[in-house]
Amino acid sequence: MKKCPSLIFAGFLALTSICFAQNHQESKNGQAAADQSQSTHKLFTPDTIKWVTTEPGQAYAVLSGTPGKEGSPFVLRLKFPDGAKIAPHWHPIDEQLTVISGTFFMGMGEKFDPSAAHEMPAGSYELMPKEMRHFAWTKGETVIQIHGIGPFKTIWVNPADDPSKKPNNE
Repeated sequence: MKKCPSLIFAGFLALTSICFAQNHQESKNGQAAADQSQSTHKLFTPDTIKWVTTEPGQAYAVLSGTPGKEGSPFVLRLKFPDGAKIAPHWHPIDEQLTVISGTFFMGMGEKFDPSAAHEMPAGSYELMPKEMRHFAWTKGETVIQIHGIGPFKTIWVNPADDPSKKPNNE
């Protein structure tokens, strides 16, 4: 069965949209809500994480913070199906990535080149400085955790890979 690379693009687009929606909602709720979220104890076990499904087999969960907000510390998780591919892209902030489960393959560069990738089994960690071009794919269902200081945005090396430019997320 062939996996559709745009499946992942749609997830990143949805994640970016959610980040900005959260940022807008926080602005509407005022600073008191933001202050409360920083002082509230949070505990997640695997069965209490609230996943938001973006496509079959793909989901995300914001565990803390507001990824789209300038200066906001955040922690989010992304779940990918087996064989998912993420086209070359970059972020305007440092990206700190931990593999929670499955296997994540990460390569540096502006072209999707599997020979330039490193295998990251569960428990692996990688720090990518802001603006470093990179790409990835998964082996088995894979969950990664990303944390940093917002805003977390994805900029595609090839603008044609931007899911918002693809009709029906082909």
